[in-house]
Amino acid sequence: MAKHTIVALVEDKPGVLNRMASLFRRRGFNIESIAVGHSELPSLSRMTIVVDGSATMVEQVRKQLDKVIDVVRVSDITEDEITARELALVKVKATSATRSEIMQIVDIFRANIVDVSSDSVTVEVTGDEDKITSLFNLLRGFGVRELARTGRIAVARGSASPLQVEKKSSKAQVKRQKAS
Repeated sequence: MAKHTIVALVEDKPGVLNRMASLFRRRGFNIESIAVGHSELPSLSRMTIVVDGSATMVEQVRKQLDKVIDVVRVSDITEDEITARELALVKVKATSATRSEIMQIVDIFRANIVDVSSDSVTVEVTGDEDKITSLFNLLRGFGVRELARTGRIAVARGSASPLQVEKKSSKAQVKRQKAS
């Protein structure tokens, strides 16, 4: 089994996330991460879902997702050349004695300190999953109080865009576009 990155363009309506997650649940997939936000098109959101599974199983789920009424487009971009990032906020215990050492580690990872209190610092880091995990492991020695990670977001590199839709607002219009 391998990690697969699935991206979907969906209508921005209540219940869409639940319907999509239910398909994965029924198939026995554990969603490792899911990130949802507005897309470049009004009334459409973009989902990035990371799951473990064989290519055949993931393709079956992808085809089923494509049939969900509010899904405009869906694609498995695992084999594509992609740019992928994750964001994490890490709240670390800090004293006057350890604060400078934490700041040095943060600088090495090109991360930012976004909040400072008398007994902690909050670090913001973006990058691939390995970078975030490495920083987390180094900061763990100081005592991590909280960790919040977004999960992977990804886009195809270059001009390729598996979800590209030309100012279409509904799935019916996109289906007509595909048929042409």
